[in-house]
Amino acid sequence: MKVVITGGAGFIGSRLVHEWSAAHPEDTIVVLDSLTYAGHRESLADLEAQHRCQFVRGDICDPARTSDVLRGADLVVHLAAETHNDRAVEGPLPFVRTNVEGTANLLEACRKQEVKRFHHVSTDEVFGSLPLEGTDRFSDSSPYAPRGPYSASKAGADHLVRAWHATYGLPVTLSNCSNNFGPNQHPEKLIPLAITRLLEGAKIPVYGDGKNVRDWIYVDDHCRALDLIAHRGRIGATYLVSAGTELPNIEVVHRILRQFGKGEEAMEFVKDRPGHDRRYALDASRLRSELGWKPMFDFDQGLAQTIDWYRTNERWWRPLLPSSSLAGR
Repeated sequence: MKVVITGGAGFIGSRLVHEWSAAHPEDTIVVLDSLTYAGHRESLADLEAQHRCQFVRGDICDPARTSDVLRGADLVVHLAAETHNDRAVEGPLPFVRTNVEGTANLLEACRKQEVKRFHHVSTDEVFGSLPLEGTDRFSDSSPYAPRGPYSASKAGADHLVRAWHATYGLPVTLSNCSNNFGPNQHPEKLIPLAITRLLEGAKIPVYGDGKNVRDWIYVDDHCRALDLIAHRGRIGATYLVSAGTELPNIEVVHRILRQFGKGEEAMEFVKDRPGHDRRYALDASRLRSELGWKPMFDFDQGLAQTIDWYRTNERWWRPLLPSSSLAGR
C-alpha cells in the first residue's frame, strides 16, 4: 500500500512515520512536507537512510506538486498544518492559506486521483473553550465554536473534509486530538519550552494565572490511534483522541520542575495571550469502544521520557531556540 503522510517531518507526523514504518514494513511511505519552521527532515533521517520512507518537499497549496505525489496513493493521512496559536495571533493569514486552502487543494487532488481513503487530523480547539468548573467534555457531536485564527482555520478544514465526503463521496475519516507532547516537538510549545529553558538555566514563562487546563496525551499514543482509525475507522466518522489527563498548565510546569529538582523560583508569570481558552477536554469513548484503543503511557511516564530525549538531543533543539520565546499553547 502506498501511504502519503502530509506534514510528516513535523512533530506528530515524524513520530507517526516511525510508528507506521515499524507496524507496516510492507507499506510504501511518502512524506510530503514544505519544511516550514516546524518541519525537520532530520527527524526522518534514520528512516530515509534505511530506505523506509521517501521524502518529497512540497506545499499542499501547490496543485501540480500535490497531484504528482498522490498518484497511485491508497491512503492519505493529512497532518500538514500551521499550528501555533501565538503565531496565528501575530499573523493569521498563513494559517488560513495552509489549513483551509491547502486542505481544499489536497482533497480535490485526492478526488481526482481516486485515493481510496483520506484521514484528516484535527484539534480539540475547534470546539472552543470549556469552563474551568465542571466535568463536561467535548464529544464528536459538540458544536464548533473556535475562538482564534488557528482554531478557526482548522474548523474550516474539518468542514471541507466532510463536504468532500458528502458531495463527492470521498472516503474520509476525521480525528480531533488533545494536546500532544513527546520527543521532536518544537520548543515553542509549553512542555519542550519548559524543558529547554531549564536546560539553558533560564526561567519558564507561564501565561496568565497558569490555571488554563489542557487534556494531555503522549504523542506515540496518538499515533497508534491514527493507525487504528486510518485502517479500521468507519468512513465518514469522527473520532476524538484523548488520554483523559486534564492538568492546569501550572501543574504541568510544577511536575517538570520536580523532575529537575527545582522550585517555583525557576518560573515566572507573563502576560496572557489574547483569547486564551480556559479548558479543553475530550470524550474518547467512541475510539475506545469501536476500535479498542487505550493509552499505553501515563503522563508522568511520558514526561520522564520526553525530558530524557531533550537532555540527549541538544543538537536537534538548540538551533530552534531563537523562535522559542513564546509561552506555549
